Amino acid sequence: MRFDAVVASALYSSALFLGHVRAQDSEEATESVVESSTSTVISKPTFTPSSLKAPFFEQFTDDWESRWKPSHAKKEDSKTEEEWAYVGEWAVEEPRVLQGIEGDKGLVVKNAAAHHAISAKFPNKIDNKDNTLVVQYEVKLQNGLECGGAYMKLLQDNKALHADEFSNASPYIIMFGPDKCGATNKVHFIFRHKNPKTGEYEEKHLKTAPMARIEKQTNLYTLIVKPDQTFQIQINGESLKNGSLLEDFTPSVNPEKEIDDANDKKPEHWVDQARIADPEATKPEDWDEDAPFEVVDEEATKPADWLDDEPQMIPDPEAEKPEDWDDEEDGDWVPPSVPNPKCEEASGCGKWEQPTKKNPAYKGKWTASFIDNPLYKGVWKAAKIANPDYFEDKTPANFEPMGAIGFEIWTMQNDILFDNIYIGHSVEDAAKLKAETFDIKKPIEEAEDAASKPKAPEPKKSPMDLKFMDDPVLYVREKVQLFLTIAKRDPIEAIKFVPEVAGGLGVLAVTLLAVIIGAIGMSSAAPPPMVKKNVDQAKASLAATKDQVVDAASSGAEKVQAEVSKRTTRSSAATE
Repeated sequence: MRFDAVVASALYSSALFLGHVRAQDSEEATESVVESSTSTVISKPTFTPSSLKAPFFEQFTDDWESRWKPSHAKKEDSKTEEEWAYVGEWAVEEPRVLQGIEGDKGLVVKNAAAHHAISAKFPNKIDNKDNTLVVQYEVKLQNGLECGGAYMKLLQDNKALHADEFSNASPYIIMFGPDKCGATNKVHFIFRHKNPKTGEYEEKHLKTAPMARIEKQTNLYTLIVKPDQTFQIQINGESLKNGSLLEDFTPSVNPEKEIDDANDKKPEHWVDQARIADPEATKPEDWDEDAPFEVVDEEATKPADWLDDEPQMIPDPEAEKPEDWDDEEDGDWVPPSVPNPKCEEASGCGKWEQPTKKNPAYKGKWTASFIDNPLYKGVWKAAKIANPDYFEDKTPANFEPMGAIGFEIWTMQNDILFDNIYIGHSVEDAAKLKAETFDIKKPIEEAEDAASKPKAPEPKKSPMDLKFMDDPVLYVREKVQLFLTIAKRDPIEAIKFVPEVAGGLGVLAVTLLAVIIGAIGMSSAAPPPMVKKNVDQAKASLAATKDQVVDAASSGAEKVQAEVSKRTTRSSAATE
């Protein structure tokens, strides 16, 4: 019977402590459910085709295959004899990640590490002579982008424009869009310019291109070229690059008016050495070129604690001969050497020698000083002559007519999505399209992206923030430490502030005394009257202490449980 009472008391102590812990966990779980039930689900609109009109406008509706044709040509590469085929597949589908508008589809690159090519002819050729050109489209990198392109090409209008033969060799007028691989991350803007004198085409590359947005959300790229030869690149409606076609591209649109005369040669007597050694300079008589850089410091004295008889290295006293060492085959075993610890305590060990110091008489090898060359004529430059290939094109923004759009890319990531392509002449219409599509889906994608990311755990501000299920050992240790800290100042306050520890410690003390009393009882069948009286008094005192501690613990636990019940009732009522 006494043993059963001891076990029951121990179980009571554990139940009291864990009961308070469970009450806390139940409260936190209830709060989580309440927050989850009150959170707002992001509402997504349904796709509706735009009524916008433009020379070319594409939202990849159900009839998209009547306009877009994949290429089956071979890719030309002068750097290798190996042939590359455009085997990459294309599809039109809704985004699989961060979808902003229900039913909104786009053109998707389906294969990773593959060459892709697809194009669509314009209903009529686009000629922006003396007019503004606006190119705008959305790019969604659903798997990010480590190495690959997501740019478009506006193809030159000509009779050889066949969709099934579109390749990297197909002549284009403008290449625009993001490209990233390794350290390269830019938004390309390249245009092909025709030399009016030779008829040859040359690519003109933007010198300092803005960085592309490498993320899974949709990003909008806009290029505006105006008749005054200026351009602007926008990303998500924000202007990131402004410049001039005549000044910000390399090679320059117009060549230099004058060039170096290739037939001009530097005269043999031309002196282009600006300074020479002074021919009148002589070495001073007291200059000793043989003086050493360092000499012995004659003023140095040996430190008083220098240990002349101690070696700098000694056999390792802790080293032991390996058990498998064979003296006949391996030779005599010699322990390894270690630095002498006595030398570390003193200035040094072994034979003392005077240190060296910098020689004050050292001057090194003598050389004559330099003077300005009286015969110097300056840096020779070839004479300038008029550039026979010079021309001046003041309106490079008058691009040649464009007959089609194409995506010809290689990428290591698949599921690149293109959508809402606008090619026309109206900045206002492009902005209207942005408002109808991008401005609606982007905030939804941002909110969904933020909601999907795991929240960083908040730092534990105090032991009261700890959860038992996260780390039971840490929970118990911190709670007990908190109880002891408060108890040093005010034991009653400690019982009220940390009732679970107070209850556990109190009942544990009762349990230990019960064990002692049981042991005494079992050792003597009939204890003396005095002993029995003392035991009865101890029992009564412990019972009173137990009731006080339990009352304090229960008040704390009941308070928590009441709050949990209240939250649970509210949650149930809201659900109903």
